[in-house]
Amino acid sequence: MTAAPATRHFLRDDDITPAEQREILDLAERLKTDRFQVRPLEGPQTVAVIFDKSSTRTRVSFAVGIADLGGQPLIISTASSQLGGKETPSDTARVLERMVSAIVWRTYGQAGLEEMAAGTTVPVINALSDDFHPCQLLADLLTIREHKGSLEGLTVAFIGDGADNMVHSYLLAGATAGMHVRVGCPAEYSPKDAVIADADRIAAETGGSITIFTDPLETVAGADVVVTDTWVSMGKEEEKAARVATLARYRVDDEMMSLAKPDAIFLHCLPADRGYEVTAEVIDGPQSVIWDESENRLHAQKALLVWLLERSTGGSGAGS
Repeated sequence: MTAAPATRHFLRDDDITPAEQREILDLAERLKTDRFQVRPLEGPQTVAVIFDKSSTRTRVSFAVGIADLGGQPLIISTASSQLGGKETPSDTARVLERMVSAIVWRTYGQAGLEEMAAGTTVPVINALSDDFHPCQLLADLLTIREHKGSLEGLTVAFIGDGADNMVHSYLLAGATAGMHVRVGCPAEYSPKDAVIADADRIAAETGGSITIFTDPLETVAGADVVVTDTWVSMGKEEEKAARVATLARYRVDDEMMSLAKPDAIFLHCLPADRGYEVTAEVIDGPQSVIWDESENRLHAQKALLVWLLERSTGGSGAGS
Protein backbone atom coordinates (compact mmCIF):
# COMPACT_ATOMS: atom_id res chain seq x y z
CA MET A 1 0.00 0.00 0.00
CA THR A 2 1.30 3.47 -0.95
CA ALA A 3 1.55 5.85 1.98
CA ALA A 4 -0.56 9.00 1.79
CA PRO A 5 1.48 12.12 0.95
CA ALA A 6 2.37 14.39 3.83
CA THR A 7 0.23 17.51 4.02
CA ARG A 8 2.09 20.64 2.99
CA HIS A 9 1.43 23.90 4.82
CA PHE A 10 2.61 27.48 4.20
CA LEU A 11 3.18 29.13 7.56
CA ARG A 12 6.54 30.82 6.88
CA ASP A 13 8.31 31.89 3.73
CA ASP A 14 10.97 29.22 4.21
CA ASP A 15 8.41 26.39 4.24
CA ILE A 16 9.24 26.13 0.54
CA THR A 17 12.61 25.59 -1.14
CA PRO A 18 14.09 27.91 -3.80
CA ALA A 19 12.96 25.49 -6.52
CA GLU A 20 9.46 25.30 -5.05
CA GLN A 21 9.26 29.08 -4.79
CA ARG A 22 10.06 29.31 -8.52
CA GLU A 23 7.42 26.67 -9.31
CA ILE A 24 4.74 28.66 -7.50
CA LEU A 25 5.75 31.95 -9.14
CA ASP A 26 5.87 30.29 -12.59
CA LEU A 27 2.37 28.92 -12.01
CA ALA A 28 1.16 32.34 -10.84
CA GLU A 29 2.40 33.87 -14.08
CA ARG A 30 0.49 31.25 -16.08
CA LEU A 31 -2.68 31.73 -14.06
CA LYS A 32 -2.47 35.47 -14.55
CA THR A 33 -2.67 35.00 -18.33
CA ASP A 34 -5.80 32.82 -17.99
CA ARG A 35 -7.53 33.09 -14.64
CA PHE A 36 -9.80 30.06 -15.12
CA GLN A 37 -7.47 27.49 -16.70
CA VAL A 38 -7.02 25.47 -13.47
CA ARG A 39 -10.05 24.38 -11.41
CA PRO A 40 -8.90 22.00 -8.65
CA LEU A 41 -11.73 23.09 -6.34
CA GLU A 42 -14.50 22.27 -8.82
CA GLY A 43 -17.51 20.83 -7.10
CA PRO A 44 -17.46 23.33 -5.50
CA GLN A 45 -15.09 22.39 -2.69
CA THR A 46 -14.93 24.79 0.25
CA VAL A 47 -11.92 26.63 1.68
CA ALA A 48 -12.24 28.13 5.17
CA VAL A 49 -10.83 31.67 5.33
CA ILE A 50 -10.58 32.80 8.98
CA PHE A 51 -10.05 36.39 10.11
CA ASP A 52 -8.88 37.59 13.51
CA LYS A 53 -7.92 40.93 11.94
CA SER A 54 -9.72 43.26 9.55
CA SER A 55 -8.77 42.96 5.91
CA THR A 56 -9.35 44.25 2.40
CA ARG A 57 -6.78 42.72 0.02
CA THR A 58 -6.48 39.38 1.85
CA ARG A 59 -10.22 38.85 2.06
CA VAL A 60 -10.97 39.86 -1.52
CA SER A 61 -8.02 38.08 -3.14
CA PHE A 62 -8.64 34.78 -1.36
CA ALA A 63 -12.42 34.90 -1.88
CA VAL A 64 -12.09 35.70 -5.58
CA GLY A 65 -9.19 33.30 -6.06
CA ILE A 66 -10.99 30.35 -4.48
CA ALA A 67 -14.00 31.06 -6.72
CA ASP A 68 -11.71 31.29 -9.78
CA LEU A 69 -10.40 27.80 -8.90
CA GLY A 70 -13.95 26.43 -8.89
CA GLY A 71 -14.40 26.50 -5.12
CA GLN A 72 -16.41 28.30 -2.49
CA PRO A 73 -14.82 30.53 0.17
CA LEU A 74 -16.25 30.21 3.68
CA ILE A 75 -15.39 33.47 5.44
CA ILE A 76 -15.23 33.02 9.22
CA SER A 77 -14.75 35.75 11.83
CA THR A 78 -13.23 34.47 15.05
CA ALA A 79 -15.48 36.92 16.89
CA SER A 80 -18.47 34.83 15.80
CA SER A 81 -16.82 31.39 16.16
CA GLN A 82 -15.44 29.26 18.99
CA LEU A 83 -11.83 29.62 17.79
CA GLY A 84 -9.81 31.56 20.33
CA GLY A 85 -12.55 31.25 22.90
CA LYS A 86 -13.70 27.86 24.05
CA GLU A 87 -11.91 25.91 21.32
CA THR A 88 -8.21 25.41 20.59
CA PRO A 89 -6.76 25.84 17.10
CA SER A 90 -6.05 22.09 16.90
CA ASP A 91 -9.64 21.17 17.80
CA THR A 92 -10.99 23.68 15.30
CA ALA A 93 -8.69 22.21 12.64
CA ARG A 94 -9.95 18.69 13.28
CA VAL A 95 -13.52 19.88 12.82
CA LEU A 96 -12.80 21.87 9.67
CA GLU A 97 -10.77 19.14 7.93
CA ARG A 98 -13.92 16.98 7.78
CA MET A 99 -15.65 19.66 5.68
CA VAL A 100 -13.13 21.86 3.86
CA SER A 101 -10.20 21.35 1.48
CA ALA A 102 -7.87 23.97 2.98
CA ILE A 103 -7.71 26.50 5.81
CA VAL A 104 -6.50 30.08 5.47
CA TRP A 105 -6.01 32.08 8.69
CA ARG A 106 -5.19 35.78 9.23
CA THR A 107 -4.25 35.98 12.87
CA TYR A 108 -1.94 37.36 15.55
CA GLY A 109 0.34 34.72 17.07
CA GLN A 110 2.38 32.38 14.88
CA ALA A 111 1.99 29.63 17.51
CA GLY A 112 -1.72 29.29 16.78
CA LEU A 113 -1.03 28.64 13.11
CA GLU A 114 1.57 26.04 13.98
CA GLU A 115 -0.84 24.31 16.34
CA MET A 116 -3.57 24.31 13.71
CA ALA A 117 -1.28 22.89 11.03
CA ALA A 118 -0.03 20.15 13.37
CA GLY A 119 -3.60 19.08 14.05
CA THR A 120 -5.01 18.76 10.53
CA THR A 121 -4.66 16.81 7.30
CA VAL A 122 -5.57 19.71 4.99
CA PRO A 123 -3.22 22.54 3.99
CA VAL A 124 -3.05 25.53 6.34
CA ILE A 125 -1.99 28.90 4.92
CA ASN A 126 -0.71 31.85 6.92
CA ALA A 127 -2.62 34.82 5.51
CA LEU A 128 -0.75 37.08 7.98
CA SER A 129 0.58 36.75 11.51
CA ASP A 130 2.50 39.09 13.78
CA ASP A 131 5.72 37.40 12.66
CA PHE A 132 5.29 36.76 8.93
CA HIS A 133 3.27 37.72 5.83
CA PRO A 134 4.33 35.02 3.35
CA CYS A 135 1.40 35.33 0.93
CA GLN A 136 2.20 39.01 0.45
CA LEU A 137 5.80 38.12 -0.32
CA LEU A 138 4.76 35.73 -3.09
CA ALA A 139 2.82 38.63 -4.61
CA ASP A 140 5.76 40.99 -4.16
CA LEU A 141 8.20 38.57 -5.77
CA LEU A 142 5.81 38.03 -8.66
CA THR A 143 5.58 41.80 -9.12
CA ILE A 144 9.35 42.24 -9.02
CA ARG A 145 9.81 39.45 -11.58
CA GLU A 146 7.29 41.10 -13.90
CA HIS A 147 9.15 44.42 -13.78
CA LYS A 148 12.73 43.19 -13.51
CA GLY A 149 12.68 39.88 -15.39
CA SER A 150 14.26 37.83 -12.62
CA LEU A 151 14.92 37.89 -8.89
CA GLU A 152 18.36 36.39 -8.34
CA GLY A 153 21.03 38.99 -7.64
CA LEU A 154 18.65 41.93 -7.24
CA THR A 155 19.04 44.29 -4.28
CA VAL A 156 15.88 45.05 -2.32
CA ALA A 157 15.90 47.72 0.39
CA PHE A 158 13.24 47.71 3.11
CA ILE A 159 12.99 51.01 4.99
CA GLY A 160 11.19 51.55 8.31
CA ASP A 161 10.14 49.22 11.13
CA GLY A 162 12.58 46.31 11.01
CA ALA A 163 10.58 44.23 13.49
CA ASP A 164 7.64 44.24 11.05
CA ASN A 165 6.20 40.95 9.75
CA MET A 166 6.90 42.13 6.21
CA VAL A 167 10.60 42.51 7.03
CA HIS A 168 10.77 38.98 8.43
CA SER A 169 9.13 37.64 5.30
CA TYR A 170 11.39 39.70 3.02
CA LEU A 171 14.44 38.30 4.81
CA LEU A 172 13.33 34.70 4.32
CA ALA A 173 11.66 34.94 0.91
CA GLY A 174 14.31 37.25 -0.51
CA ALA A 175 17.11 34.96 0.65
CA THR A 176 15.24 31.99 -0.83
CA ALA A 177 15.10 33.84 -4.16
CA GLY A 178 18.83 34.61 -4.08
CA MET A 179 18.31 38.34 -3.55
CA HIS A 180 20.42 40.80 -1.56
CA VAL A 181 18.08 42.00 1.17
CA ARG A 182 18.88 45.19 3.04
CA VAL A 183 16.87 46.43 6.00
CA GLY A 184 17.20 50.04 7.15
CA CYS A 185 15.69 50.54 10.60
CA PRO A 186 16.34 52.05 14.04
CA ALA A 187 18.30 49.74 16.33
CA GLU A 188 15.31 49.41 18.66
CA TYR A 189 13.14 48.17 15.78
CA SER A 190 15.47 45.49 14.44
CA PRO A 191 14.33 42.14 13.01
CA LYS A 192 14.33 39.08 15.26
CA ASP A 193 17.78 37.52 15.60
CA ALA A 194 16.39 34.04 14.90
CA VAL A 195 14.86 35.17 11.60
CA ILE A 196 18.10 36.88 10.56
CA ALA A 197 19.99 33.67 11.33
CA ASP A 198 17.57 31.59 9.26
CA ALA A 199 17.79 34.05 6.37
CA ASP A 200 21.61 34.11 6.53
CA ARG A 201 21.66 30.31 6.33
CA ILE A 202 19.40 30.30 3.28
CA ALA A 203 21.32 33.13 1.59
CA ALA A 204 24.58 31.20 1.98
CA GLU A 205 23.01 28.45 -0.16
CA THR A 206 21.36 30.67 -2.80
CA GLY A 207 23.99 33.37 -3.31
CA GLY A 208 21.90 36.07 -1.66
CA SER A 209 22.82 38.19 1.34
CA ILE A 210 21.29 39.87 4.38
CA THR A 211 22.44 43.27 5.70
CA ILE A 212 20.93 45.34 8.49
CA PHE A 213 21.56 49.12 8.49
CA THR A 214 20.51 51.98 10.73
CA ASP A 215 21.11 54.63 8.03
CA PRO A 216 18.15 54.66 5.61
CA LEU A 217 20.05 56.47 2.88
CA GLU A 218 22.88 53.93 2.94
CA THR A 219 20.27 51.17 2.78
CA VAL A 220 18.66 52.52 -0.40
CA ALA A 221 21.84 53.43 -2.30
CA GLY A 222 21.92 51.53 -5.61
CA ALA A 223 18.89 49.36 -4.79
CA ASP A 224 16.73 47.78 -7.48
CA VAL A 225 13.63 47.68 -5.28
CA VAL A 226 12.57 49.96 -2.42
CA VAL A 227 9.90 48.72 0.03
CA THR A 228 8.22 50.11 3.10
CA ASP A 229 5.21 49.31 5.28
CA THR A 230 3.07 51.08 7.84
CA TRP A 231 4.85 52.21 10.98
CA VAL A 232 1.81 51.37 13.12
CA SER A 233 0.57 47.81 12.60
CA MET A 234 -2.73 46.51 13.97
CA GLY A 235 -2.51 46.12 17.73
CA LYS A 236 0.20 48.78 18.09
CA GLU A 237 -1.96 51.89 17.80
CA GLU A 238 -1.07 53.08 21.30
CA GLU A 239 2.59 53.30 20.19
CA LYS A 240 1.89 55.64 17.25
CA ALA A 241 3.37 58.84 18.68
CA ALA A 242 6.59 57.17 19.78
CA ARG A 243 6.93 55.27 16.50
CA VAL A 244 6.39 58.35 14.35
CA ALA A 245 9.01 60.28 16.32
CA THR A 246 11.58 57.49 16.02
CA LEU A 247 10.90 56.55 12.40
CA ALA A 248 10.53 60.04 10.89
CA ARG A 249 13.87 59.94 9.08
CA TYR A 250 12.90 56.61 7.49
CA ARG A 251 10.08 58.15 5.42
CA VAL A 252 10.45 57.19 1.74
CA ASP A 253 10.38 60.38 -0.32
CA ASP A 254 11.68 61.54 -3.69
CA GLU A 255 15.11 62.34 -2.26
CA MET A 256 15.47 58.82 -0.87
CA MET A 257 14.22 57.21 -4.09
CA SER A 258 16.79 59.23 -6.06
CA LEU A 259 19.56 57.28 -4.31
CA ALA A 260 18.28 53.96 -5.65
CA LYS A 261 18.90 52.90 -9.24
CA PRO A 262 17.17 55.10 -11.84
CA ASP A 263 14.91 52.20 -12.81
CA ALA A 264 14.19 51.13 -9.22
CA ILE A 265 10.60 50.25 -8.36
CA PHE A 266 8.67 51.04 -5.18
CA LEU A 267 6.44 48.56 -3.33
CA HIS A 268 4.08 48.83 -0.36
CA CYS A 269 1.73 46.05 0.74
CA LEU A 270 -0.98 48.59 1.71
CA PRO A 271 -2.84 50.14 3.38
CA ALA A 272 -0.48 53.12 3.40
CA ASP A 273 -0.37 55.99 5.87
CA ARG A 274 0.41 58.64 3.29
CA GLY A 275 2.74 61.28 4.65
CA TYR A 276 4.13 58.97 7.30
CA GLU A 277 6.15 56.01 5.96
CA VAL A 278 5.89 57.25 2.35
CA THR A 279 5.01 60.49 0.61
CA ALA A 280 2.15 60.78 -1.86
CA GLU A 281 4.66 61.80 -4.54
CA VAL A 282 6.39 58.40 -4.30
CA ILE A 283 3.36 56.16 -3.85
CA ASP A 284 1.60 57.82 -6.81
CA GLY A 285 4.78 58.35 -8.81
CA PRO A 286 6.17 56.60 -11.90
CA GLN A 287 8.35 54.16 -9.93
CA SER A 288 5.46 52.87 -7.84
CA VAL A 289 4.06 49.45 -8.79
CA ILE A 290 1.73 49.08 -5.82
CA TRP A 291 -1.40 48.42 -7.87
CA ASP A 292 0.30 45.58 -9.77
CA GLU A 293 1.49 44.31 -6.38
CA SER A 294 -2.03 44.44 -4.97
CA GLU A 295 -3.54 42.56 -7.93
CA ASN A 296 -0.82 39.94 -7.74
CA ARG A 297 -2.10 38.81 -4.35
CA LEU A 298 -4.86 37.09 -6.35
CA HIS A 299 -2.61 35.28 -8.79
CA ALA A 300 0.10 34.31 -6.29
CA GLN A 301 -2.38 32.91 -3.76
CA LYS A 302 -4.24 30.93 -6.41
CA ALA A 303 -0.94 29.38 -7.47
CA LEU A 304 -0.09 28.61 -3.85
CA LEU A 305 -3.45 26.91 -3.27
CA VAL A 306 -3.11 24.80 -6.41
CA TRP A 307 0.45 23.85 -5.51
CA LEU A 308 -0.39 22.90 -1.90
CA LEU A 309 -3.48 20.92 -2.87
CA GLU A 310 -1.58 18.92 -5.47
CA ARG A 311 1.19 17.99 -3.09
CA SER A 312 -1.14 17.22 -0.21
CA THR A 313 -3.36 14.91 -2.28
CA GLY A 314 -0.65 13.33 -4.41
CA GLY A 315 -2.41 14.27 -7.63
CA SER A 316 -0.58 15.51 -10.69
CA GLY A 317 -3.10 18.32 -11.22
CA ALA A 318 -3.46 20.83 -14.00
CA GLY A 319 -0.92 23.13 -12.42
CA SER A 320 1.93 20.63 -12.50
